[in-house]
Amino acid sequence: MKYGIYYAYWETQWEADYCLYVDKVARLGFDALEIGAKPLPDYTKDQINALRSCAKANGIVLTAGYGPSFDHNMGSSDKKIRENAHEWFQRLFAVMGELDIHHLGGALYSYWPIDFTKPIDKEEDWKYSIEGMRVMAELAKPYDITLGMEVLNRFENHLLNTAKEGVRFVKEVDKENVKIMLDTFHMNIEEDSMADAIRTVGDQLCHFHTGECNRKVPGQGRMPWREIGAALREVGFDGYAVMEPFVRRGGQIEKDIHIWRELRAGITDEMLDREAAEALQFEKEMFEQ
Repeated sequence: MKYGIYYAYWETQWEADYCLYVDKVARLGFDALEIGAKPLPDYTKDQINALRSCAKANGIVLTAGYGPSFDHNMGSSDKKIRENAHEWFQRLFAVMGELDIHHLGGALYSYWPIDFTKPIDKEEDWKYSIEGMRVMAELAKPYDITLGMEVLNRFENHLLNTAKEGVRFVKEVDKENVKIMLDTFHMNIEEDSMADAIRTVGDQLCHFHTGECNRKVPGQGRMPWREIGAALREVGFDGYAVMEPFVRRGGQIEKDIHIWRELRAGITDEMLDREAAEALQFEKEMFEQ
């Protein structure tokens, strides 16, 4: 198992200078940095070369995450939206190929955050999403990109809320590069058992997000980490366990993640660095016994 962290732990916006965080996570002892995919299709050659060189020099693997916008919804019933999504993801995958990024995860089967004030038809959305993900899988295949279907809680999406639904969805898509991504924050809301959810997914688990039920770093809450670690070892998970904590207030991230109070008093970058490094060691103790 390898360990990473999402750049947005330190940020208030969904875009940033990722080279800054490549350097940081290398110093803190991580194997990988997860970056946001949204700006990548518009990267210049200079930006691509700089980020690729920085990651290589620091020995850091890059992974990517994306909560698709409404107009990038591969599961939309609107043909124009699906066509627009196809074009955008094709450009994204080309850049990911140049950056040597081989994993993209998130609510790729839908959009995020979903607008629940609009009519919801899960069966219809499921059907279009299956078709859309088959197309996306073919677009990603030439770049050796695995697509992780992130199972989200009921308040953020309606299609995949449990590991069982994730397994059904991936089986119906039936593409080798479409797998399942679990996240302890969402599992804590939806699953009867964290360990059973991991066992349900089994070898279809391609990526794993970690964080406490309060969105703090692992070790600052009540998640059953030993149980989680035992289940990950049982299914032979050898991918990336990527921390995705959100504790800093401000900007678009605060609005989308719904951070309405101070989760940590007196936050500084130095404090965040220290707690990330401590959480990394905590995870290793929980997952590698």
